[in-house]
Amino acid sequence: MKSTPFYIAQRYLISKKGSQTVSFITGLAAFAMMVAVAAMFIIVSVFSALIDLNKKMISDIHADLTLSSKKGKSIQDVAKVTKILSQEPEIAHFSKVIEEKAYIHYKGVGEIIYLRGVDSAYTQVNPIDKNVFFGKYPSFKYSNEVVMESQLSDRLGVPVNSDSDYAQILMPRPGVGFISKQEDIFNKKDFYVTGVFSSQGPLANYIVAPLELTAQLLQLPRNTAYSIVMKLKNPEKANEVRKSLSERLGTGIILKTKEEENAAFWKMINTEKLMIYLIFGLVILITTFNLAGAVIIIQLDKKEQAKALISMGMTLSKLRNIYFNTGLLIVIFGVLSGLFVGTVICYLQLQLGLFKATDVLPFPVKIEWQNYFIVAAIAFLFGGIVSWFFSRGNQAQIKN
Repeated sequence: MKSTPFYIAQRYLISKKGSQTVSFITGLAAFAMMVAVAAMFIIVSVFSALIDLNKKMISDIHADLTLSSKKGKSIQDVAKVTKILSQEPEIAHFSKVIEEKAYIHYKGVGEIIYLRGVDSAYTQVNPIDKNVFFGKYPSFKYSNEVVMESQLSDRLGVPVNSDSDYAQILMPRPGVGFISKQEDIFNKKDFYVTGVFSSQGPLANYIVAPLELTAQLLQLPRNTAYSIVMKLKNPEKANEVRKSLSERLGTGIILKTKEEENAAFWKMINTEKLMIYLIFGLVILITTFNLAGAVIIIQLDKKEQAKALISMGMTLSKLRNIYFNTGLLIVIFGVLSGLFVGTVICYLQLQLGLFKATDVLPFPVKIEWQNYFIVAAIAFLFGGIVSWFFSRGNQAQIKN
């Protein structure tokens, strides 16, 4: 059986009798809540899809485990380290990497880039070759074959698979003392681009080249590596494998999991997600000002009825509950209808790609159950607080 305050609150909202102004204001409050909830649900769903996209991108770029030296850039005794890694049953593949900043120059256009030198096993750890959409991944038959990130390729205009048109890469020459001529400043190598790969974020402005080319530019001995990246048979055991390798390799190395390697990136993502919740929480809070107006106008419109209820023995707390329940019903309608509208728009975006991030790429969307809970919880929290606070007012006028 329904409680009296809830029943009366329900009648206030669905009754066709009464002031048109009250109906308009309560309808406006419910509509505003619906729009705010739908907007927040859509934005949060888009952000959830972007997080998944970033996770996939990072999983293709960064290894399950990355080994580096604690002192200096180069790993000490690489042969011993690789022997131990090859004996670890949980490691499926591993690859040596040297990465440094460099300068590339092509027909009067130059840019500072990141040069990542890798060996032929690199694609078994990080399948970057799958992201090559134009040309092909280097065959590693020649040391000057490289694959270039797409935006960098667009800016420089270096031709792909051109046997006669080379670009040049320059690396500051190590050493001390005075420079007597310009040629002493840089080590230089000509290279040609075999393919272009798509990337955003972690590998923007990158060139991936054979390890030999990077070692020559840095004047490093053979079998040198700055890091060794590993692909595990079971990535969930990354912490266990790290502990096992740390015991066998000693204290001179650093082992990081994929999550630790990208800690700053995920911290940024989580901060952005929190800011989205705060911003749209603020939007919903502002929207509840319409709800406050609706609760106040209902109290004024139903003042005579309130006096009659008081004279019939209704307590002031129950009268306040009527107005509180009225506001809460407006919030419930706004939340449910907003989530429904948001879900429909997200579903249409998934099926039809109505809204485009670029000319050909639609905004990604992912519908998750936790997003329903988070959006509804924020709306009910602010809506409940506003309904409770403004249902306390105007009671002095009722007693007069």
